[in-house]
Amino acid sequence: MSNFAFGTYRISEHNPQHISALKEAIKSGVKMIDTSSNYMDGGAERAIALALQEFDEDIRDEIEIVSKFGYIQNTTLNRHKETPFEEVVEYSQDCFHSISQSFQEDQLTKSLERLQLSKLDCYLIHNPEYYFLDAINRGIDKDDRLDEMYKRLYDAFMGLELEVQNGRIKSYGISSNSFSLPQTSEEFLPYEDLLTLADDAAQEIGNETHSFTTIELPLNILEREGLKCASWARENGLRVLANRPLNAQHENLMFRLADYDESIEYYNHFNELMEVCDNNTLRPMYNLLEQLDDNKHKFGWIGDYDAFLYAQIIPHIRTSLEVVDEQNRETMYNFIDMFLTEYRKMVAYECSKNTRITLKEIFKECHTSMQECALRFLLQRENVDYILVGMRKPSYVNEIVSLLD
Repeated sequence: MSNFAFGTYRISEHNPQHISALKEAIKSGVKMIDTSSNYMDGGAERAIALALQEFDEDIRDEIEIVSKFGYIQNTTLNRHKETPFEEVVEYSQDCFHSISQSFQEDQLTKSLERLQLSKLDCYLIHNPEYYFLDAINRGIDKDDRLDEMYKRLYDAFMGLELEVQNGRIKSYGISSNSFSLPQTSEEFLPYEDLLTLADDAAQEIGNETHSFTTIELPLNILEREGLKCASWARENGLRVLANRPLNAQHENLMFRLADYDESIEYYNHFNELMEVCDNNTLRPMYNLLEQLDDNKHKFGWIGDYDAFLYAQIIPHIRTSLEVVDEQNRETMYNFIDMFLTEYRKMVAYECSKNTRITLKEIFKECHTSMQECALRFLLQRENVDYILVGMRKPSYVNEIVSLLD
């Protein structure tokens, strides 16, 4: 039976609830925290450091910290523009990627500083298949791009073996979405040769044995292709970390595998805000609120809404409130913040209803919440060691950990 680990994808050092959730998880017996240098631009690692400060050294020593490198975003991207890193893949305007030894060394140094540690338990290469995505776009032949991928991984493994030798990491591995794709996919990252590369890298560096220990990949009740990789990993003595247990892809759509309650406060905040905006000055805001209310059931999954919020809703709100003086604008922002909090709950509720209908065959034997059924599916997989779950509130921690009883 597998265990739960604390996933920190959206954890920030500025949110007290996130810090409290990390502390609660440690008190509840969670022994692994998974993070990455790019999560909240380093904020997740800083949050972990803040949480660990509350515990004695013997308890801190029991917690395994797993971090990752590869992404060049936000402040790291700004640094790259001033002093370029090596072997960089420019995936999009705001997302570059590298697994070069020099970038790896830079990122490990930054992570250790943020985590306030001298050694990392496990360090993962984060989605190295970005090279594949770029090579496919550039029309590079499949055999050639696979050769180059292995070359880059071998070079990265040598850097990681050197970090083991230098005492800055205990072990390493790969976190890859491509491990969960069919082997026929152009983006599939073959894993059978990874241990040979690790053996060769260890020998080159002068280590007696390699320190490749861990595979991380998406696994959930809908996406089961990665179970083949998980079986291979366990047969070869590797640990398997399953991520995205509740955010699943199915027939080119995304689903949040969780039930949510309807907000009991939504219409109070909605009607109050509509009344405030029912005038010529705030008519654009009034119209936006009407549209949002009419469309709260039309989002495919909660992630669609979150993307729409930052790309469309917030910019529209800021434009609409430019005509309001500064003092009243601040008051309006408070009203809007309360509304948007409840609106997201309503969107999540509507999405969960639609998910239940769309995936009725998958969950026809599920007599509890979708999240419990989805997590129990993974808990019963013999080839999964840890399930990474985002637990951003203490109540989430208690709900998740209770499934182990």
